[in-house]
Amino acid sequence: MFKLRLLPRENKFFILFQQEAENVVKMARQLRELVHVWENVKERVSILNDLERDGDAITHEIMSLLYRTFITPFDREDINALAQSLDDIADHIHCGADIMFLYKVERPNDRAKELADVVLQAAVEVEKAMSEIGGRIDQKQIYKRCVEIHRVENLGDNAYRSALADLFAEPGDMSRIVKWREIYGEMESAIDSSEIVANVLEGIALKS
Repeated sequence: MFKLRLLPRENKFFILFQQEAENVVKMARQLRELVHVWENVKERVSILNDLERDGDAITHEIMSLLYRTFITPFDREDINALAQSLDDIADHIHCGADIMFLYKVERPNDRAKELADVVLQAAVEVEKAMSEIGGRIDQKQIYKRCVEIHRVENLGDNAYRSALADLFAEPGDMSRIVKWREIYGEMESAIDSSEIVANVLEGIALKS
């Protein structure tokens, strides 16, 4: 029997999630460029500041839309969790770059570059996954994307542990160790937040 929907599902959520994921990729690319090139640091960090504000605005719009929408495309708590976890990736990327600028660190080493590379890989995989939740949700495809995000997150864990091992193996002043441990931690947290996105998406796919 044909069932009439009294209210259409709000598809704008999918557009906003895609925009937020694309913004995260832009930020990850800026971070990678920052640590690999290490020139015009103030200007590059300023760009990240602007992108982080753009991300906050998108998150705010998602939450505002959530409160105004009666019928949502999937569970409200999942929409909230997805928006917050995407915002967390952006926040950690921004914070890592900001700390490097504020602490006036020396040129980033190979471990920092490796972590920035993984941050970008994770962001790209998240963006790919977000592009596939609009309309009909393909469980197998979502799971495939999430497996890839988990794989990249494992790379991040390994890179983070290696970075810490190298940091504490080198004798030197404690302030340098504290600075880089904090920077490494922010980049690793950005990668961890991508895995939270994957966990939320897996739940959405399962419920669908």
